[in-house]
Amino acid sequence: MNIVFSLDQIQEVAEQVIASNPKKIILFNGEMGVGKTTLIKQLCKTLGVEDATSSPTFSLVNEYQTSNNQTVYHFDFYRLNKETEALDMGVDDYLYSGNWCFIEWSEKIASLIPEEHSTINIELLSDGKRQLKLI
Repeated sequence: MNIVFSLDQIQEVAEQVIASNPKKIILFNGEMGVGKTTLIKQLCKTLGVEDATSSPTFSLVNEYQTSNNQTVYHFDFYRLNKETEALDMGVDDYLYSGNWCFIEWSEKIASLIPEEHSTINIELLSDGKRQLKLI
């Protein structure tokens, strides 16, 4: 899937991503400020999360419940110094739980990522739009 969009189209983009039936573990790649967290917030809404969502930059993971009782985990490993920190927090339990796992800065835990996952690459284009590639 390849989509070029502006931020005011983020709801439609999130709906298209979920409708494409991605793996439940999704890695989000892109430069800081490109809109990874914004997209993840909208994906959470699309899945039925009604609570406020925010970036887990300092807590490493936020947990949300959807209206149909699914669990969504949002990880931000930007501040992680070594993979062992992720292991210490029990990242394996999250990743193999069968729940949605949205992961920012996954390269910090590259060897821990399950083989079965999807990847979203987001790039900021010169006109201010974003290009999303779902692999």
